[in-house]
Amino acid sequence: MKLDDYNFAGKKAIVRVDFNVPLDENGNITDDTRIRGALPTLKKILEAGGSLIIMSHMGKPKGKVNPKLSLMQIKDAVAKALGRDVKFAPDCADAAEAAASLQPGEVLLLENLRFYPEEEGKPVGIDKADPAYDAAKKEMKEKQKDFAKKLASYADVYVNDAFGTAHRKHASTAVIADYFKPEDKMLGYLMEKEVDAVDKILSDIKRPFTAIMGGSKVSTKIGIIENLMDKVDNLILCGGMTYTFAKAQGGNVGQSLCELDKLDLAREIMQKAKEKGVNLVLGVDCVAADDFKNDANTQICSVMDIPEGWEGVDAGPETRKIFADAIKGAKTILWNGPAGVFEFDNFAAGSRAIAEAIVEATNNGAFSLVGGGDSVACVNKFGLADEVSYVSTGGGALLEAIEGKVLPGIAAVKG
Repeated sequence: MKLDDYNFAGKKAIVRVDFNVPLDENGNITDDTRIRGALPTLKKILEAGGSLIIMSHMGKPKGKVNPKLSLMQIKDAVAKALGRDVKFAPDCADAAEAAASLQPGEVLLLENLRFYPEEEGKPVGIDKADPAYDAAKKEMKEKQKDFAKKLASYADVYVNDAFGTAHRKHASTAVIADYFKPEDKMLGYLMEKEVDAVDKILSDIKRPFTAIMGGSKVSTKIGIIENLMDKVDNLILCGGMTYTFAKAQGGNVGQSLCELDKLDLAREIMQKAKEKGVNLVLGVDCVAADDFKNDANTQICSVMDIPEGWEGVDAGPETRKIFADAIKGAKTILWNGPAGVFEFDNFAAGSRAIAEAIVEATNNGAFSLVGGGDSVACVNKFGLADEVSYVSTGGGALLEAIEGKVLPGIAAVKG
């Protein structure tokens, strides 16, 4: 069932969103991208005469109540975004009465789902090595079903609009769907857009296809790198990964981030790219710093020859030019992971160069998908989010989708 085809009049809709937004020390939202992303779905249901039960997680409370991770902190922001009052249920598993009393056009926000271990479905307080773990896990899976059934009982229809958690088989993202008929469960607008964007990257490729993979470790990106090898024309590897590849080629990387146990893997990736005819683009120079802070002393040096006591913190000027050249001619672009410590203004030039090259290519007709928390933060920081084709709200979910994995949150709805 599609959102646009469903008659929400007089119906209660329970909607899984991803309102896991960053908060400052005073509980104020510092980036409301995820709330804004869910608004089209939420407003559609309300304007069609339905009532809303909104559920989300925040942070990692590990199955325990933590006031610092209470969704009560974002209630007023959600109300302001929706332009109407929002009621609050302080216990997501004890909200039947509040849900039952909802009138068309009214909104109820449930407390953090992860205050209950049943949401994630993992046994608490028992180690995986414990002989009793398997029994505890089986028992928790039954409790998870009961928890999902309780949430489902609040509503007539289920909508999943939380792409950021679509790769998790949690009570609210996948298990709950079992308690709704096929015609009473659907993906929200945001989720549909995410699925379409991934399809364009994987199935509707306009060439050349350039993927930019950044981040600190090769090990966390190996699945996606291997899957992309069969699809891309250019593969840019940047960020902390740079120095593992430099070391693998016999370079001196000083104090730079480097996975010494992944040098063979780096060499295998280089060999595989060569065999598949993929243009593997690696940094040649870097901005090196003598301390991990914005005002550290810096120098430009070859990635193969970083002095002792110094660490690579950003792509150098020659590398920025090489990266930009590989991006500007592309017709399909995927960016996941920054080129340096972009959070520090003095080390953001490499990531900015990537972002600006992507914008130029997009203006020339390329489809560009930016995903993963740090890359999204980059385009937001540089004020360029509206100038790329699509900014994904999902980090892990996007990576798993691009790896070709089935996402439980989508499969549970689509079957």
